Amino acid sequence: MPDSETLHVAEWLGDGISAELSASVHQIAAALPIRVHFHPVDLSLAARRKDATACYDAALAAIRQHRVALKYPTVTEKESPNKVLRERCRFSVIHRPVASLPGVATRHDGQVDLHIIRIAVGGTYEDAGRRIGDDVAVSIRVIERRPSREAALYAFRLGRRLSCGVVSSSKHTIQRATDGLFEEIVLDVARQFGDVPHHSELFDALLYKLLLKPEAYRVVVTPNEYGDFLSDMACGMVGSIGLGASANYSFDDRGDVELAMFDPAGGTAPDIAGKGICNPSAALLAFGMLLTHSGFRGLGTIVDAAVRGAIAARESTRDLGGSCSTEQFTAAVARRLVPAG
Repeated sequence: MPDSETLHVAEWLGDGISAELSASVHQIAAALPIRVHFHPVDLSLAARRKDATACYDAALAAIRQHRVALKYPTVTEKESPNKVLRERCRFSVIHRPVASLPGVATRHDGQVDLHIIRIAVGGTYEDAGRRIGDDVAVSIRVIERRPSREAALYAFRLGRRLSCGVVSSSKHTIQRATDGLFEEIVLDVARQFGDVPHHSELFDALLYKLLLKPEAYRVVVTPNEYGDFLSDMACGMVGSIGLGASANYSFDDRGDVELAMFDPAGGTAPDIAGKGICNPSAALLAFGMLLTHSGFRGLGTIVDAAVRGAIAARESTRDLGGSCSTEQFTAAVARRLVPAG
């Protein structure tokens, strides 16, 4: 097989169900008409307790060499691995696609096909704050130009590719300095994309209208915490946080993606770890996103469709109302893979 058909992926292993998710991804990768070479880095709590610095150094070296990484859930103890990796890799933008899936029970009738573009730094998450005396606590809200511009550029490029508009959302009428700067930057980027419609909505109004008519929204770009809230709500609308996959990006000075990390939204699920019943859907969807980003768009689409097809056919894990084990669900996805060409 020519080297052009070999994809090298840094694989950041974690805790709990991490090993089962990795096994599922490897099984699907083996069924594809390309060679996927995984380069594992142990980021488990046990490894980090021994030498956290060495773990993070190895993770950074691997993604710098291979440009893409797939990360599995990790336990947060003294530090958040996600935060450390975000800072080390300079990830500034998170992309969370969320779409309705046939076969998944929901309490919402609308059809969701949403791309949430979230600034990965700043907002109210940048500063844990401090207590002043007994009755006062303060923290600083941070909005920076560069990550705001990178998020906006990514959102408008995505809107152009999907032939849809972009909605920017914040509370700029209240947070006039911080959210106001964010909206100014988005508007400046919007002027470069005359073919992509854009408008701004206040975040609370956006949540209300999204619940009423989700079909009206495709690409939404927001500051950090707003995107966090919106991502979880959108997953709830489609029936499960276990269906959420994300991409984290860092960019060069031209605004092009430099490093990319893909991960499932769920946690380590220690209560079911090792039982063979976890849902690998989000990990497989994250792998599909990685394939698409890496230039294998057709294969990424095939993996995405295979996951959704298995769920639609009720060949799903227990959390989605099915009876499949992790291995059985993965096999059902593999059967639906159509070789490229």
